[in-house]
Amino acid sequence: MQLADPWWLALLLVVPLVVRALRRPTARAALRFPSLGILRTVAPRGAGQRRAVLLVLRVVAIVAAVLAMTRPQAGSAATKIHREGVDVMLAVDVSGSMLAEDFTGPSGRASRLQAVKSVVKEFVSARPEDRIGLVLFSARPYTQCPLTLDHGWLLQNLDRAEVGMIEDGTAIGSALASAVNRLRPSTAKSKFVVLLTDGENNAGKITPQTAAEAAAALGIKVYTVGAGTRGMAPYPTQDMFGNKVYRPMAVDIDETTLKQVAATTHARYFRATDTPTLHEIYAEIDRSEKTEFEAPEYLDYRELYPWLLWPALGFLLAEIGLAETRLRKLP
Repeated sequence: MQLADPWWLALLLVVPLVVRALRRPTARAALRFPSLGILRTVAPRGAGQRRAVLLVLRVVAIVAAVLAMTRPQAGSAATKIHREGVDVMLAVDVSGSMLAEDFTGPSGRASRLQAVKSVVKEFVSARPEDRIGLVLFSARPYTQCPLTLDHGWLLQNLDRAEVGMIEDGTAIGSALASAVNRLRPSTAKSKFVVLLTDGENNAGKITPQTAAEAAAALGIKVYTVGAGTRGMAPYPTQDMFGNKVYRPMAVDIDETTLKQVAATTHARYFRATDTPTLHEIYAEIDRSEKTEFEAPEYLDYRELYPWLLWPALGFLLAEIGLAETRLRKLP
């Protein structure tokens, strides 16, 4: 709350003078009577006290009008001005192995992709001031969402990510190169990639190490995440009757390559073997890449004077109406 023209409050000093002037008796009677006894018997009781209402209405109208003239304003919303901070590209594996259900969700067993979607949503919501983009990859990379501050649109594109939308395979190097290329023209103070995969590089024309060296040359960190339990993972399939069954699938993550990629760009490699671990990994990356900055904040003010001006007018009209009807003074 604030007053745009507070100096109008000085008029409130005049209110006591107005009250005194209105309460002062007239110097000369308008009509003379030899005795007031007969008038008191026919006059309604408490008429004098009831006429005090007129004084109260007049004072309230004056005070409300003065307060309206000060133009009270209420701040309705805070708007932060975005400054160049951090640009982030998320590279998510959508190959067939991401259907393995060795993670958990709210309703029980969940696929790796379902768990990643849930965790990435939290990661994005924790960085409202950063531009974030999304690259999906399988046998080849596909930019699902370029760098944007419209995180609602980003999350809609994330929800549409499904296994099978790109031909099967795992092109880690090409995916990283695509994410780095999206960050290359960025002038942000800090830039990094979070690459999640559950397999080995077996597609694409660019090796992961080559893409990592390009990222390092551009000052882009690459955090790598290997998703999948150790050993065997339950992979959903159908039996001859169409029922959903699980068969064990070996988890083959090229941790050596992922560690080298992270080390080349001065970042870290993480291994997510379950949903809680995946949550903690993205939370730790979020904490590691926070850029402190102060952005100016502005308030959008809403004028409140009509809420005082109209009541002031109402009180004034009520005083005039009562003074000329029920509380009229005769003569």
